[in-house]
Amino acid sequence: MKTSQNQPFLVVLSFLAIYIIWGSTYLVNFIAMEDIPPFLLSGMRFLLAGSIMAAIGFVKKDPLPEWQNVKSAAVMGFLFLVMGTAMVVWAEQFIDTGLAALMAAFEPVMVVLFVWLLDERKPDPKTIIGLLLGMTGIYVLVGQPEFPWNKDTFKGLFAISAAIVAWAWGTVAVKNARLPTSKSFSASLQMIFGGLILLLFSFINDEPAHFIFQQVSPKSWLAFSYLTLAGSIIAFSAFQYLLHHVKPEKVATSNYVNPVIAVFLGWQLNNENLTGHSLLAAFLLLLGVFLVNLNLHKQN
Repeated sequence: MKTSQNQPFLVVLSFLAIYIIWGSTYLVNFIAMEDIPPFLLSGMRFLLAGSIMAAIGFVKKDPLPEWQNVKSAAVMGFLFLVMGTAMVVWAEQFIDTGLAALMAAFEPVMVVLFVWLLDERKPDPKTIIGLLLGMTGIYVLVGQPEFPWNKDTFKGLFAISAAIVAWAWGTVAVKNARLPTSKSFSASLQMIFGGLILLLFSFINDEPAHFIFQQVSPKSWLAFSYLTLAGSIIAFSAFQYLLHHVKPEKVATSNYVNPVIAVFLGWQLNNENLTGHSLLAAFLLLLGVFLVNLNLHKQN
């Protein structure tokens, strides 16, 4: 894995992107889904973003990917975007945006487990303590009396569980994937393949029959634009950069910060509950991030 010691500024900016932008996309996806069905929303978003990234690669005259690069990008696009992202968006039909983000915070645990199993690299004590604090924060939140245990909640949690496993697996496996050397083409191919698969899912679920282009509100189009430009192009590119410069379990800590941002925005802008339990959970999650990210500059 490449060292990030000579590029600390880019590493910090990339972490800010995946922390803040992805934290806000939970609510923004919910807003966009008021007029656009979930699979259609994600498919159009990734296909458009991927096309823009491909155009950037051509303008920069980046080296074209080989066939093996294309196959690897298709696999990573399925893990990260079809399963890891779109399933969470789909789940937001059934559960609050903050709850969706908080449940996704279990992903770092899966990353550490996969790293341990696949790389035989045991987590250090600080990482273990940080992960335990993060898990405790989740337990505090879901254990409160206000937690909405019902049939729809279980459907949403099942989808998020599948997303967690897929995203964690991709986070660990990507370092051995033969992705294009061009970061633009690498991100674009993953998003294009992910977008095409999601559009297929959309047609299978008959979403286009319930979508009326003329009835999409300006607010939903603005949300779609934010998801495409900020969520896909900026944050996903930052995520890809980090995967090649820091340890995967460090990158996965975005799933501790994202919930805090998502819960706050849901409370402020979407009338979602913010209780004392939620505040305590947020504190524990952030403390967990701090511990896991200690000595971030000491990379393999």
